Amino acid sequence: MRAVAIDEFVKDLANVKVKDVPKPEINRPNDLLVKITHASITHVDTLYALGHHQNNKRHVQPPFILGNEFAGIVDAAPAHSCFRKGARVFGGKLGSYAEWICVDESAGDVREVPRDMTNAEAVAVGVSGAVSWGGLVKKVGFSVERMGMRAQLKQGEWALILGASGGLGAIAVQIAKAAGAKVIAVVGSKEKAELVQSIGADEVIDYHEPMWEDKVKSLAGGEGVHVVYDAIGAIESGLKCLRYGGRLVIVGFAARGGQIEDIKANRILLKGVSVIGYRFGEEGRRDPRTTKEAWDGFMEMVRAGKIKPVAWREKYGLEDVPRALLDLQAHRVAGRAVVTIDEGAEEGVRARL
Repeated sequence: MRAVAIDEFVKDLANVKVKDVPKPEINRPNDLLVKITHASITHVDTLYALGHHQNNKRHVQPPFILGNEFAGIVDAAPAHSCFRKGARVFGGKLGSYAEWICVDESAGDVREVPRDMTNAEAVAVGVSGAVSWGGLVKKVGFSVERMGMRAQLKQGEWALILGASGGLGAIAVQIAKAAGAKVIAVVGSKEKAELVQSIGADEVIDYHEPMWEDKVKSLAGGEGVHVVYDAIGAIESGLKCLRYGGRLVIVGFAARGGQIEDIKANRILLKGVSVIGYRFGEEGRRDPRTTKEAWDGFMEMVRAGKIKPVAWREKYGLEDVPRALLDLQAHRVAGRAVVTIDEGAEEGVRARL
Protein backbone atom coordinates (compact mmCIF):
# COMPACT_ATOMS: atom_id res chain seq x y z
CA MET A 1 0.00 0.00 0.00
CA ARG A 2 1.01 3.65 -0.34
CA ALA A 3 1.81 5.57 2.84
CA VAL A 4 3.85 8.48 4.19
CA ALA A 5 6.63 6.49 5.85
CA ILE A 6 9.22 8.14 8.10
CA ASP A 7 12.38 6.00 8.05
CA GLU A 8 14.35 8.78 9.72
CA PHE A 9 13.45 12.24 10.98
CA VAL A 10 13.60 14.91 8.26
CA LYS A 11 15.15 18.36 8.50
CA ASP A 12 12.69 19.86 5.99
CA LEU A 13 9.04 18.84 5.59
CA ALA A 14 9.51 18.99 1.83
CA ASN A 15 11.57 15.79 2.22
CA VAL A 16 8.64 13.75 3.55
CA LYS A 17 7.96 10.96 1.03
CA VAL A 18 5.10 8.67 0.04
CA LYS A 19 6.34 5.08 -0.31
CA ASP A 20 5.17 1.51 -0.83
CA VAL A 21 4.91 -0.31 2.52
CA PRO A 22 3.26 -3.56 3.67
CA LYS A 23 -0.47 -3.47 4.31
CA PRO A 24 -1.22 -3.79 8.05
CA GLU A 25 -2.58 -7.09 9.33
CA ILE A 26 -5.00 -7.80 12.16
CA ASN A 27 -3.04 -9.33 15.04
CA ARG A 28 -5.02 -8.39 18.18
CA PRO A 29 -8.49 -9.60 19.22
CA ASN A 30 -10.03 -6.11 19.14
CA ASP A 31 -8.46 -4.87 15.91
CA LEU A 32 -10.45 -3.23 13.14
CA LEU A 33 -8.99 -3.11 9.64
CA VAL A 34 -10.01 0.21 8.10
CA LYS A 35 -9.75 1.34 4.49
CA ILE A 36 -8.80 5.01 4.88
CA THR A 37 -10.74 7.46 2.74
CA HIS A 38 -9.55 10.73 4.32
CA ALA A 39 -6.95 11.97 6.78
CA SER A 40 -6.31 15.36 8.34
CA ILE A 41 -3.14 17.40 8.65
CA THR A 42 -2.27 18.36 12.23
CA HIS A 43 0.49 20.31 13.88
CA VAL A 44 1.57 17.17 15.71
CA ASP A 45 2.35 15.57 12.35
CA THR A 46 4.81 18.35 11.47
CA LEU A 47 6.63 17.85 14.78
CA TYR A 48 6.63 14.05 14.49
CA ALA A 49 8.23 14.23 11.04
CA LEU A 50 10.93 16.60 12.28
CA GLY A 51 11.50 14.71 15.54
CA HIS A 52 10.60 17.76 17.64
CA HIS A 53 7.65 16.36 19.60
CA GLN A 54 7.99 15.12 23.18
CA ASN A 55 6.57 11.76 22.05
CA ASN A 56 9.53 11.32 19.71
CA LYS A 57 11.65 10.53 22.75
CA ARG A 58 9.66 7.39 23.60
CA HIS A 59 6.46 6.56 21.73
CA VAL A 60 7.20 7.67 18.16
CA GLN A 61 10.57 6.59 16.82
CA PRO A 62 11.40 5.74 13.18
CA PRO A 63 10.37 3.79 11.30
CA PHE A 64 6.69 4.80 11.48
CA ILE A 65 3.85 5.92 9.24
CA LEU A 66 2.94 9.58 9.73
CA GLY A 67 -0.57 10.91 10.36
CA ASN A 68 -2.76 10.92 13.46
CA GLU A 69 -6.39 11.37 12.34
CA PHE A 70 -8.37 9.37 9.80
CA ALA A 71 -11.80 8.53 8.46
CA GLY A 72 -12.57 5.40 6.52
CA ILE A 73 -14.57 2.20 5.95
CA VAL A 74 -14.34 -0.87 8.18
CA ASP A 75 -13.07 -3.73 6.03
CA ALA A 76 -12.78 -6.37 8.74
CA ALA A 77 -13.90 -6.57 12.37
CA PRO A 78 -14.08 -9.26 15.06
CA ALA A 79 -17.44 -10.93 15.69
CA HIS A 80 -17.87 -9.09 19.02
CA SER A 81 -17.18 -5.65 17.50
CA CYS A 82 -19.61 -2.73 17.73
CA PHE A 83 -18.81 -2.01 14.06
CA ARG A 84 -19.98 -4.01 11.08
CA LYS A 85 -18.02 -4.43 7.87
CA GLY A 86 -18.76 -1.40 5.69
CA ALA A 87 -19.33 0.99 8.61
CA ARG A 88 -17.99 4.52 8.18
CA VAL A 89 -15.69 5.42 11.07
CA PHE A 90 -13.32 8.16 12.15
CA GLY A 91 -10.78 8.51 14.90
CA GLY A 92 -7.17 8.99 15.86
CA LYS A 93 -4.17 6.72 15.54
CA LEU A 94 -0.58 7.04 14.38
CA GLY A 95 -0.30 5.79 10.80
CA SER A 96 -3.20 7.68 9.23
CA TYR A 97 -1.41 8.88 6.07
CA ALA A 98 -1.90 5.53 4.41
CA GLU A 99 -4.39 3.49 2.43
CA TRP A 100 -5.12 1.12 5.34
CA ILE A 101 -4.83 1.15 9.12
CA CYS A 102 -5.44 -1.27 12.00
CA VAL A 103 -7.16 0.27 15.03
CA ASP A 104 -7.67 -1.28 18.47
CA GLU A 105 -11.38 -0.76 19.07
CA SER A 106 -10.99 -1.23 22.84
CA ALA A 107 -8.76 1.87 23.07
CA GLY A 108 -11.88 3.99 22.64
CA ASP A 109 -10.56 6.37 20.00
CA VAL A 110 -12.68 5.36 17.01
CA ARG A 111 -16.30 6.39 16.42
CA GLU A 112 -18.95 5.85 13.74
CA VAL A 113 -19.34 8.81 11.40
CA PRO A 114 -22.70 10.54 12.02
CA ARG A 115 -25.17 9.72 9.26
CA ASP A 116 -25.51 13.34 8.14
CA MET A 117 -21.72 13.86 7.85
CA THR A 118 -19.35 12.84 5.08
CA ASN A 119 -16.04 11.22 5.99
CA ALA A 120 -14.25 14.41 4.96
CA GLU A 121 -16.40 16.43 7.35
CA ALA A 122 -15.88 13.92 10.15
CA VAL A 123 -12.10 14.01 9.84
CA ALA A 124 -12.20 17.82 9.72
CA VAL A 125 -13.82 17.64 13.17
CA GLY A 126 -11.69 14.68 14.23
CA VAL A 127 -9.92 14.15 17.52
CA SER A 128 -9.79 17.93 17.95
CA GLY A 129 -13.29 17.75 19.35
CA ALA A 130 -12.47 15.23 22.05
CA VAL A 131 -9.30 17.16 22.98
CA SER A 132 -11.10 20.49 23.24
CA TRP A 133 -14.08 19.04 25.11
CA GLY A 134 -11.74 17.35 27.57
CA GLY A 135 -9.73 20.51 28.18
CA LEU A 136 -12.59 23.02 28.29
CA VAL A 137 -15.68 21.25 29.59
CA LYS A 138 -14.79 18.03 31.41
CA LYS A 139 -15.51 18.24 35.12
CA VAL A 140 -14.03 15.37 37.17
CA GLY A 141 -11.74 12.56 36.08
CA PHE A 142 -12.00 8.90 36.97
CA SER A 143 -8.74 8.38 38.84
CA VAL A 144 -7.35 10.03 41.95
CA GLU A 145 -3.95 10.16 40.25
CA ARG A 146 -5.21 12.61 37.60
CA MET A 147 -7.22 14.71 40.11
CA GLY A 148 -9.67 15.82 37.39
CA MET A 149 -8.07 19.24 36.80
CA ARG A 150 -9.73 20.99 33.85
CA ALA A 151 -10.98 24.45 32.87
CA GLN A 152 -14.55 23.40 33.76
CA LEU A 153 -15.92 26.24 31.66
CA LYS A 154 -19.27 27.50 32.94
CA GLN A 155 -22.22 29.19 31.27
CA GLY A 156 -21.81 32.98 31.13
CA GLU A 157 -18.03 32.96 31.57
CA TRP A 158 -15.60 34.60 29.14
CA ALA A 159 -13.36 32.20 27.20
CA LEU A 160 -10.34 33.27 25.15
CA ILE A 161 -9.33 30.88 22.35
CA LEU A 162 -5.74 31.35 21.15
CA GLY A 163 -5.11 30.05 17.64
CA ALA A 164 -8.87 30.12 17.09
CA SER A 165 -8.73 29.55 13.34
CA GLY A 166 -6.64 26.37 13.58
CA GLY A 167 -7.89 22.80 13.59
CA LEU A 168 -8.07 22.64 17.39
CA GLY A 169 -9.10 26.26 17.86
CA ALA A 170 -12.03 26.25 15.43
CA ILE A 171 -13.61 23.35 17.30
CA ALA A 172 -12.76 24.90 20.69
CA VAL A 173 -14.65 28.07 19.71
CA GLN A 174 -17.76 26.02 19.00
CA ILE A 175 -17.45 23.90 22.15
CA ALA A 176 -17.09 27.00 24.31
CA LYS A 177 -20.20 28.50 22.68
CA ALA A 178 -22.11 25.24 23.15
CA ALA A 179 -21.14 25.35 26.84
CA GLY A 180 -22.76 28.79 27.11
CA ALA A 181 -19.58 30.89 27.28
CA LYS A 182 -18.87 34.26 25.66
CA VAL A 183 -16.00 33.67 23.27
CA ILE A 184 -13.11 35.92 22.25
CA ALA A 185 -11.12 34.47 19.34
CA VAL A 186 -7.53 35.48 18.54
CA VAL A 187 -6.41 35.13 14.90
CA GLY A 188 -3.87 36.61 12.50
CA SER A 189 -5.76 37.77 9.40
CA LYS A 190 -9.04 39.17 8.11
CA GLU A 191 -9.92 35.89 6.38
CA LYS A 192 -9.40 33.96 9.60
CA ALA A 193 -11.42 36.53 11.52
CA GLU A 194 -14.35 36.00 9.17
CA LEU A 195 -14.07 32.24 9.62
CA VAL A 196 -14.24 32.30 13.44
CA GLN A 197 -17.11 34.79 13.35
CA SER A 198 -19.02 32.40 11.10
CA ILE A 199 -18.74 29.63 13.71
CA GLY A 200 -19.88 31.71 16.65
CA ALA A 201 -17.08 33.83 18.12
CA ASP A 202 -18.55 36.83 19.94
CA GLU A 203 -15.43 38.97 19.56
CA VAL A 204 -12.36 38.64 17.34
CA ILE A 205 -8.92 40.16 17.89
CA ASP A 206 -5.91 40.20 15.56
CA TYR A 207 -2.72 39.40 17.46
CA HIS A 208 -0.80 41.79 15.20
CA GLU A 209 -2.52 44.69 16.96
CA PRO A 210 -0.29 46.42 19.56
CA MET A 211 -1.24 45.57 23.16
CA TRP A 212 -3.98 43.20 22.00
CA GLU A 213 -4.06 41.60 25.43
CA ASP A 214 -5.37 44.85 26.91
CA LYS A 215 -8.22 44.80 24.40
CA VAL A 216 -9.13 41.29 25.54
CA LYS A 217 -9.37 42.44 29.14
CA SER A 218 -11.48 45.42 28.11
CA LEU A 219 -13.91 43.26 26.17
CA ALA A 220 -14.26 40.95 29.17
CA GLY A 221 -15.44 43.69 31.50
CA GLY A 222 -12.02 45.13 32.28
CA GLU A 223 -10.90 42.29 34.52
CA GLY A 224 -9.98 39.73 31.90
CA VAL A 225 -11.36 36.36 30.86
CA HIS A 226 -12.20 33.42 33.09
CA VAL A 227 -10.61 30.79 30.86
CA VAL A 228 -7.82 30.77 28.25
CA TYR A 229 -7.54 27.82 25.85
CA ASP A 230 -4.01 27.76 24.45
CA ALA A 231 -3.14 25.46 21.57
CA ILE A 232 -0.30 27.62 20.24
CA GLY A 233 2.08 28.23 23.15
CA ALA A 234 1.36 31.90 23.94
CA ILE A 235 1.35 31.39 27.69
CA GLU A 236 2.64 34.84 28.68
CA SER A 237 -0.11 36.48 26.65
CA GLY A 238 -2.66 34.08 28.06
CA LEU A 239 -1.67 34.93 31.63
CA LYS A 240 -1.98 38.65 30.87
CA CYS A 241 -5.53 38.13 29.59
CA LEU A 242 -6.79 36.21 32.65
CA ARG A 243 -8.70 37.78 35.49
CA TYR A 244 -7.74 37.00 39.08
CA GLY A 245 -8.48 33.35 39.79
CA GLY A 246 -8.79 32.42 36.12
CA ARG A 247 -7.80 29.15 34.45
CA LEU A 248 -5.34 28.61 31.59
CA VAL A 249 -5.46 25.27 29.73
CA ILE A 250 -2.42 24.36 27.64
CA VAL A 251 -3.05 21.75 24.94
CA GLY A 252 -0.22 22.45 22.48
CA PHE A 253 2.46 24.72 21.07
CA ALA A 254 1.51 25.05 17.40
CA ALA A 255 3.02 28.51 16.94
CA ARG A 256 6.43 27.83 18.38
CA GLY A 257 8.09 25.41 15.95
CA GLY A 258 9.20 23.13 18.76
CA GLN A 259 10.73 26.00 20.78
CA ILE A 260 8.96 26.49 24.11
CA GLU A 261 8.77 29.97 25.67
CA ASP A 262 10.12 30.93 29.08
CA ILE A 263 7.46 32.58 31.23
CA LYS A 264 7.43 34.96 34.19
CA ALA A 265 6.11 32.47 36.72
CA ASN A 266 5.33 35.18 39.27
CA ARG A 267 2.28 36.10 37.17
CA ILE A 268 0.71 32.81 38.23
CA LEU A 269 1.02 33.75 41.89
CA LEU A 270 0.10 37.43 41.55
CA LYS A 271 -3.11 36.65 39.65
CA GLY A 272 -3.98 33.54 41.64
CA VAL A 273 -4.56 31.56 38.44
CA SER A 274 -4.56 27.85 37.67
CA VAL A 275 -2.36 26.63 34.80
CA ILE A 276 -3.52 23.25 33.55
CA GLY A 277 -1.67 21.01 31.12
CA TYR A 278 -3.97 18.69 29.18
CA ARG A 279 -2.18 15.91 27.29
CA PHE A 280 -5.00 13.96 25.66
CA GLY A 281 -2.92 11.08 24.32
CA GLU A 282 -0.96 10.41 27.50
CA GLU A 283 -4.09 10.58 29.61
CA GLY A 284 -5.71 7.99 27.37
CA ARG A 285 -2.69 5.72 27.71
CA ARG A 286 -2.92 5.93 31.49
CA ASP A 287 -6.70 5.58 31.71
CA PRO A 288 -8.59 4.71 28.48
CA ARG A 289 -11.89 5.51 30.20
CA THR A 290 -11.04 9.20 29.99
CA THR A 291 -10.70 8.95 26.20
CA LYS A 292 -14.15 7.41 25.96
CA GLU A 293 -15.63 10.07 28.24
CA ALA A 294 -14.16 12.90 26.16
CA TRP A 295 -15.37 11.37 22.91
CA ASP A 296 -18.86 10.71 24.33
CA GLY A 297 -19.18 14.26 25.67
CA PHE A 298 -18.10 15.79 22.41
CA MET A 299 -20.22 13.53 20.22
CA GLU A 300 -23.27 14.56 22.24
CA MET A 301 -22.62 18.12 21.04
CA VAL A 302 -22.18 16.87 17.46
CA ARG A 303 -25.49 14.98 17.52
CA ALA A 304 -27.18 18.10 18.91
CA GLY A 305 -26.04 20.01 15.82
CA LYS A 306 -23.77 22.37 17.78
CA ILE A 307 -20.54 21.56 15.92
CA LYS A 308 -19.76 22.53 12.33
CA PRO A 309 -16.82 20.94 10.45
CA VAL A 310 -14.32 23.58 9.33
CA ALA A 311 -12.21 22.33 6.41
CA TRP A 312 -9.53 24.31 4.58
CA ARG A 313 -10.42 25.11 0.98
CA GLU A 314 -7.22 23.65 -0.53
CA LYS A 315 -7.51 20.10 -1.91
CA TYR A 316 -4.82 17.51 -1.11
CA GLY A 317 -4.24 13.89 -2.06
CA LEU A 318 -1.88 11.43 -0.39
CA GLU A 319 0.99 12.48 -2.66
CA ASP A 320 0.36 16.09 -1.60
CA VAL A 321 0.97 15.50 2.12
CA PRO A 322 4.42 17.19 2.07
CA ARG A 323 2.84 20.32 0.55
CA ALA A 324 0.02 20.23 3.05
CA LEU A 325 2.47 19.96 5.96
CA LEU A 326 4.40 22.96 4.62
CA ASP A 327 1.17 24.96 4.24
CA LEU A 328 0.30 24.23 7.86
CA GLN A 329 3.80 25.06 9.06
CA ALA A 330 3.59 28.42 7.25
CA HIS A 331 0.21 29.22 8.90
CA ARG A 332 -1.55 29.35 5.53
CA VAL A 333 -4.28 26.93 6.67
CA ALA A 334 -7.54 27.94 8.36
CA GLY A 335 -9.58 25.19 9.95
CA ARG A 336 -8.44 21.64 9.24
CA ALA A 337 -6.59 20.61 6.08
CA VAL A 338 -8.11 17.35 4.76
CA VAL A 339 -6.30 14.76 2.62
CA THR A 340 -8.48 12.69 0.28
CA ILE A 341 -7.06 9.18 -0.06
CA ASP A 342 -9.92 7.07 -1.47
CA GLU A 343 -13.16 9.01 -1.79
CA GLY A 344 -14.63 6.35 -4.06
CA ALA A 345 -14.71 3.80 -1.23
CA GLU A 346 -16.96 6.11 0.79
CA GLU A 347 -19.19 6.91 -2.15
CA GLY A 348 -19.89 3.21 -2.65
CA VAL A 349 -20.96 2.81 0.98
CA ARG A 350 -23.11 5.96 1.06
CA ALA A 351 -24.85 4.93 -2.15
CA ARG A 352 -26.16 1.84 -0.34
CA LEU A 353 -27.56 3.79 2.64
